[in-house]
Amino acid sequence: MIQGRKIAPTKARVGSARADYVRDINTQAAADRVRVALIEDDESVRQALAFQLGTAGFEVAGYSSAEELLEASDATEFDCVVADIYLPKMNGLELQAELNRTIPYASIVFITGHGDLSLGMHAMRNGAVDFLEKPVDDQALLKSVERGCERSRKRRAERLQLIELEDARRSLTAREREVFVLITSGLLNKQVAAELGTTERTVKAHRASVMNKMGAGSLADLVRMSGVLQLHAAE
Repeated sequence: MIQGRKIAPTKARVGSARADYVRDINTQAAADRVRVALIEDDESVRQALAFQLGTAGFEVAGYSSAEELLEASDATEFDCVVADIYLPKMNGLELQAELNRTIPYASIVFITGHGDLSLGMHAMRNGAVDFLEKPVDDQALLKSVERGCERSRKRRAERLQLIELEDARRSLTAREREVFVLITSGLLNKQVAAELGTTERTVKAHRASVMNKMGAGSLADLVRMSGVLQLHAAE
């Protein structure tokens, strides 16, 4: 079981600036803790679930509404969100849509006191990890939260990698970008030279510069980066 400790939630508007986003995910990647946001308007249920998750080793912050979580300064740092789907004002599905828009790597586990299967299917089609009925089975909840945490951390790492690769790609010149696309599409240096109307020697120089700026140790690395960036020869 991954270890953590309880914290008290703080409030503030979630920043959307790129620099803040990168700082947040770098901070989280460096911290060896698993954080869970628990949203439940029934205080007694919220306390019981927080105790259950905390005893299992998760670091838990409790909120009485979706709005309260979204206004928290550390909202981007949670590995998983556990939420009652029937929340006041903004309900669980609306929260899920907002998280998908603003914190795309966030995972959510829904709990409900109403056995609405169609609602649960809708939530899971939109990315929910699970849809659990109250009273919530201890093991089912813990397993769902662990899956959610693993999914979030993987998505966060992938998002950070994409941001870093996009930054590196922006450092390339227009011709270097053309060479990047063509050599990772499978063309040989001489074929790239013919395509661009230049010499093979010039292509080799551009290729070396691309490798250096992108931080690629091999052509295979560069091809992988191209896949992450979803580059196409049509560019």
